[in-house]
Amino acid sequence: MMRMSAVRSARVVVGLACLVALAALGASRGHAASEPEAWAALRGGGHVALIRHANAPGFDDPPGFTIGACDTQRNLDSVGRAQATRIGDLFRANGITTARVVSSQWCRCLGTASLMALGAVEELPALNSFFGKPERREPQTATLQAWLAGQDLSRPTILVTHQVNITALAGVATSSGEVVVVRLDETGAVALIGTIETE
Repeated sequence: MMRMSAVRSARVVVGLACLVALAALGASRGHAASEPEAWAALRGGGHVALIRHANAPGFDDPPGFTIGACDTQRNLDSVGRAQATRIGDLFRANGITTARVVSSQWCRCLGTASLMALGAVEELPALNSFFGKPERREPQTATLQAWLAGQDLSRPTILVTHQVNITALAGVATSSGEVVVVRLDETGAVALIGTIETE
């Protein structure tokens, strides 16, 4: 009886923790700018668009994953390729015809970045996924933040990366292809401006 009571108590604590986390996420999005304001911020410079790669069915990567070998990775499907093209069209429809485009070295990110057709694609290891390697979360996020602090953001800048990286840097969860607009505040910390759904 005592053991069952302890199990129930533990479940209640876990449930409350989940509710608090979801409430915090909802609050952060609740104070975010509208989509038109987020687009205006990107056009105005000083801001960065973080994009989770377009649709790539599956979970994590297969055993034997190798950077540079797309046949060992989870990749964009036809839905994801079409989505990536639409993301580029959406940027152009909102006045951003060219941008600096920087990507994770994972093929599903490079494919998304390329199909957007907004500029030459640069690879940046700091955007690579650390899914399944939680020990890399803090040092890699710090490296990315330091990299951002050293960039000229006067023109639209797009970083194509992964769910875990965006959550670590900006504190929000994203769907495939979603755009998260951020800026660096006066202390160099990342501040969320708003999110843009692309589906």
